[in-house]
Amino acid sequence: MHDWSAIEALPEITLKDLFAVEGDRLDKMVVDQSGIRFDFSKTHLSASAVAAFIGLAEQAGLADKRSALFAGGIVNPSEGRAAGHTAERGEGGAEAVADARMFHGRMRALIDAIEVEALGPVRHILHVGIGGSALGPNLIFDALGRDATTYEVAIVSNVDGVALEEAFARFDPAATILAVASKTFTTTETLLNASSVLQWLEEGGVTDPLGRVIALTAAPDKAVEWGVDETRVLPFNEAVGGRYSLWSSIGFPTALALGWQAFEELLEGAAEMDRHFRNTPLIENAPVIGAFVDLYYAQVRHAETRAVFAYDERLRLLPSYLQQLEMESNGKSVTAEGQPLGRDSAAITWGGVGTDAQHAVFQLLHQGTHLVPVEFIVSIEPGDLLDPEHHRQLLVNAFAQGAALMAGRANDDLTRNYAGDRPSTTILLDDVDPRTLGALIAFYEHRVFVNAVLLGLNPFDQFGVELGKEMAKGSDDPAVRAGFDVSTLALMEKAGV
Repeated sequence: MHDWSAIEALPEITLKDLFAVEGDRLDKMVVDQSGIRFDFSKTHLSASAVAAFIGLAEQAGLADKRSALFAGGIVNPSEGRAAGHTAERGEGGAEAVADARMFHGRMRALIDAIEVEALGPVRHILHVGIGGSALGPNLIFDALGRDATTYEVAIVSNVDGVALEEAFARFDPAATILAVASKTFTTTETLLNASSVLQWLEEGGVTDPLGRVIALTAAPDKAVEWGVDETRVLPFNEAVGGRYSLWSSIGFPTALALGWQAFEELLEGAAEMDRHFRNTPLIENAPVIGAFVDLYYAQVRHAETRAVFAYDERLRLLPSYLQQLEMESNGKSVTAEGQPLGRDSAAITWGGVGTDAQHAVFQLLHQGTHLVPVEFIVSIEPGDLLDPEHHRQLLVNAFAQGAALMAGRANDDLTRNYAGDRPSTTILLDDVDPRTLGALIAFYEHRVFVNAVLLGLNPFDQFGVELGKEMAKGSDDPAVRAGFDVSTLALMEKAGV
């Protein structure tokens, strides 16, 4: 286990005092990279805290583990795998990068075929997947696909049939292709949804429903066995984790709907952040400093949550995306060596959209008893063509909230007293475009990785998601069902399942 004593012994100092005693604080705690300003200055991370965390990073072997990540080394020890997501962006081991380019070439060839109507006239893309197979594409398309696109896209993850019915009501079966996204091509919810789409296509007059299916998977043989034509299977490397997979063929619907150039710019933006993380000293490294902030509040101040607020409608799905990325990666109580962690792991990530959240949850942030580090995500360029006053109000609200959390306001009437000294980070984008969005997502990926290394965790497995799924699959087996508690059995009986 790493020695946290120097960090746990750090004295507490207020934000106002930090700005007073660290005259160069703004220079040291702000990083401009890849069209994004990362302003960590309103956090309690002092110069001495940064130095202590750098010492911990050296002790944890961060530099070597970072090199292993990019070299295609085994960084997922429980599954004996590399982590291949950076190779999808061209920043990884030579063999993995070559495979990624080959698979991307195959995806582009199929997109070109669709665009010349080799699969018939296509206007609608119905993408079914769950977890990372849906959250990533949904975030990208919602952020970048708001202007008119050649294709209408629906991304369905929920096994609740209501979600599919909404897509069916909008789409024409004769003009729809089905993208089935599943790394293993065994995901129960996804395959059930896919089967229902095939039935809908057939009932809609499509004579060869399977001929409309595109499989996005790391298990191509399973897709072919399911009935997908081999020419319409878009593989990706098994080392690419589901929650890191939007850069692979899982990104097919966004590449088709937004255009290949937009997909390439997304990859290049992420690759630029990869190079920053890989080559920049820790003291100037945005993902590293971001992780130090996370660890300070979780380990020193024992904050149990972290709030992310997107002051931009285009990024409204970012908090949901980060929930999976951060909590599935680092929400663990056992180290990579199989030992009890013995300290807090990932904070609970939650959040919402800008000014809406101000009128819903900011009461707790300003006057509640919980310490909640806040992250504001803002874009300089607006996403609308309305009166510029709309965007100006959005920006000043975001900046004012950060200022108010830090400054507070004393009042003898305690109901109107704001304690202040509450931390926030502001991430200011030049624009919400493919390149900048790619860089932003890669920033969060690497921040998760640094958190994991310093805590001694493996961020690339997710065994915690399996138990409930296994019990659900086996619920028709009387032997399995007999092991359920009486409350669960009563609920199942009441619901008729």
